[in-house]
Amino acid sequence: MMLYDAFISPFAEFEFMRRALVGACTLAVGAAPIGVFLMLRRMSLVGDAMAHAILPGAAVGFLLSGLNIFAMTAGGLVAGFVVAVLAGLVARNTELKEDASLAVFFLISLALGVTIVSMRGTNIDLLHFLFGSVLALDNQTLILIAVNTTVTLFALALVFRPLVIECVDPNYLRSVSGIGAYAHLVFMALVVVNLVSGFHALGTLLAVGIMMVPAAIGRFWARDITTMIAVAITSGLVASYAGLLLSFHASVPAGPSVILVAAVLYALSVLFGRVGGLIHQIIPRRHLEA
Repeated sequence: MMLYDAFISPFAEFEFMRRALVGACTLAVGAAPIGVFLMLRRMSLVGDAMAHAILPGAAVGFLLSGLNIFAMTAGGLVAGFVVAVLAGLVARNTELKEDASLAVFFLISLALGVTIVSMRGTNIDLLHFLFGSVLALDNQTLILIAVNTTVTLFALALVFRPLVIECVDPNYLRSVSGIGAYAHLVFMALVVVNLVSGFHALGTLLAVGIMMVPAAIGRFWARDITTMIAVAITSGLVASYAGLLLSFHASVPAGPSVILVAAVLYALSVLFGRVGGLIHQIIPRRHLEA
């Protein structure tokens, strides 16, 4: 009975907890694979920059329509795509590198978004934008997250091979096919789509957390991409469930709790991971054993 009260009762008795669990788990299924490819392509900080890039668009949607899910989503998508294109143009036409260009746009976007929200909203609205409201997800938001995750999985299946090849040898892909550029555009679009989903649940400051922390966990347990993605998704699901339980029993914010549980899983992976974990490196292994 104590186990039921601790692990099942919060979700059985409270609808808002069930909604939060469905939303967080659905978000993890779509975002974790994107995070794996961001990590393997050495674009981890791009996700963080893009997470803040959507804030001004979502803030404009809020300014025009209040906390309307469709207005903020549309604004966030437009802002994310605009920042991605502008950062790419600056990087290609000047001597500024793409990471530096994204960093500049990220800071501008964050400042602009906070300013726009403050013009009409309250401190509570600002906290909603920055840290999300996973415990207050409604049907429209859950449907949006589910649709974005479904689109992400289908689109990833279509561009999976080019993305994998580009992670290993981008020059080879450019020499044999022109599909790499289109795959990159599709991938960046998926990054923005999943960050918009994460924004509604976890806010702009934490949206990238459910994307990158599980991906980093997967890197310590597998070498092949398929297994890495499976471990990342599993880690995201466990973090979502355990984080919401921690939030319920300890009366702490839900979004940060999910990311903190993922951080604990990451710390355990750093210590005990089969691929590069500290303990695994210390223990003597047989000759030629991976």
